[in-house]
Parts: sequence; C-alpha cells; structure tokens
Amino acid sequence: MIKIVDLTKNFGELEVLKGVNFEIAKGEKIVVIGASGSGKSTLLRCLNMLEVPTSGEIFLDDEQVDVKNINVIRQKMGMVFQNFNLFPHLTVLQNIMLAPVQLKLASKEDAEVTAMELLKKIGLEDKANEHPNRLSGGQKQRIAIVRALAMKPEVMLFDEPTSALDPEMVGEVLSLMKSLADVGMTMVVVTHEMGFAKEVATKVVFMDEGVIAEVNSPKEFFENPQHPRLKTFLSNIL
Repeated sequence: MIKIVDLTKNFGELEVLKGVNFEIAKGEKIVVIGASGSGKSTLLRCLNMLEVPTSGEIFLDDEQVDVKNINVIRQKMGMVFQNFNLFPHLTVLQNIMLAPVQLKLASKEDAEVTAMELLKKIGLEDKANEHPNRLSGGQKQRIAIVRALAMKPEVMLFDEPTSALDPEMVGEVLSLMKSLADVGMTMVVVTHEMGFAKEVATKVVFMDEGVIAEVNSPKEFFENPQHPRLKTFLSNIL
C-alpha cells in the first residue's frame, strides 16, 4: 500500500533521513518509536509532502507521491498532529465539514450529516456548535481525528497525538485510535505510548539517527530486542 524507497531528507547540512526503505501493507498498524531527533516525525511528514524529501521515492497504491499530485494523495492520507491544528474561528462542526466541502467531495448538507455521525460515534455531538477554545485537550484531539476521518482516508498518520495532552486525557484519544485499528484502518503512528505499541501495532519500528534500525512484532520487539541502541533505549524508558 505504501512503499518508501531510499528516502533522504536534509535540512541544510543536517541529514535527518539517511536512505529509509520500508513497506506498509493495507490494514497494518505501524508504530514508530525512537529518541528525539531520530527522524520519526520527519519520515511521517515526508509521506504526505509536508516535508519534501531531498531524494528517494514514496508510493501510495502504486502511485508515486510528489508535489504535483499531493492534493489527491492527501485525500487518501489523513494526518493528526500533536497540537490539534483546529481553526479557532470555526465551530467544531465547521472544522470537520471544511475540507470535504472545499474540495467538492461532498455537498454542504452531506458533509454535515457525516460530521454529525462521526461526532456521535465519539460522544461529542453536543459540542458541534462550540469553538475549539471551549474544549479540553482530549476533546480537541478527538475532533482532529474525526476531521481527518471525514475525508474517508485510506491511511491515517498520527504524529505524537498524545504528547500535548494532560495524562488523564491520553486514554480517551488512545481509545479512539484503538477503535480505528479494530475496524481495519491502516495506521502509521509516531508515539511514546509503549502500551499502545504493544497492544495495537502489527509492527514496531525503531528509528535511530535517520535510519530504521529495527522492525519486529511487538512481542519480539519489546521482549527480545536485537539492536544495541534499541536495548539501551528500552532500558531507559521501560
């Protein structure tokens, strides 16, 4: 479904990604972990061209991803950020409806029906006419996820979706993400939530200094790490 070939990304003299190769099959849940600065978020942002790779290729459903077709690709690839990125001047309902209507993927009426259905699924339909500043961090992040789902994507990308949340709000966001995994959504998640990785991932990826250092099933990854740097990383955080 997604194929990454010899991907590199430089910021000036700094080489952040150093020839990454990886494939993600439909329905997989890939959790990417690693220390700060290892290239995790940059890799994720390259997948939908929020960062343009220095070299290499990315394919989605055998179609090469580049800046010329990125608007079409982004309809298939939803993304959720650390800091919600909701429009403060729009209501919750307007935030969710905006992209489908502007891109002419749905009429205003149909987009509203879809938005309300999604809000009902996460128990926030009563917040439809509120502005984001009236919501908790956990509510904002669940709205951000729903906003991405309103585009009916094939893949969901999550860039540390719980890192900006108070600890008591993390659970409600992870619960929604687990429910997406349960219905077969293809997911790529950069996170520090090791419990989520153990429970939900089909594969866990460890990045170190711009390369993929180890990939394995959650059980093998956490119980029998092979790479020396991964062993050190896990011993420091677990």
